[in-house]
Amino acid sequence: MRAATLGFRVHSGWTALVALAIAKGAPVVLARERVHLVETFTYEFRQPYHTGAKLPLDQARAFVTRMRNESRRLALRAIRKVAADLRAHGYKLSGCGLLLSSGRPLPKLSQILASHSLIHSADGELFRDALLHAAARCGLKAQAVKEREVLDSAARALRIKPADLARRVSELGRALGSPWTQDEKLATMAAWLALGSK
Repeated sequence: MRAATLGFRVHSGWTALVALAIAKGAPVVLARERVHLVETFTYEFRQPYHTGAKLPLDQARAFVTRMRNESRRLALRAIRKVAADLRAHGYKLSGCGLLLSSGRPLPKLSQILASHSLIHSADGELFRDALLHAAARCGLKAQAVKEREVLDSAARALRIKPADLARRVSELGRALGSPWTQDEKLATMAAWLALGSK
């Protein structure tokens, strides 16, 4: 079976997912999806720490835990589905790339809920954690890279000039058709970096 990787760019309650392989020395996008990481796609659930900030601490902790478990379950289901689809076409997932924010490690819950900027960071981290957890459960090696560093990191690892890498990733979208958004382009770079580092 041929190797493939996934790339993820996370938003509140969802992620852009791109599956990538190399064929004849060039990257090929095998799948692109928008995966929901919450069952009910409303602000309350897509922003669990924002919601928790409006609750007493014990209720906030229970709500955040519930949303963490739900997002992990949905991430696992999504990765398993993509893996099965790819396997049916002769590809085996070997890893994934995940874009990180530039944030620092988070403090305890009570401190997070007292700071609006930390609440934003924590919401993103919850969904990134869900993908890392699901990837580990699927036996995938995860490579995490800060979003602002992905172009340079991938260019270095792949021995391609950053401008050429950005152009090649943009051109991949032409064959796929629209939309080929910044989310998908960055997820593709993360997947290519993970694939290139094997």
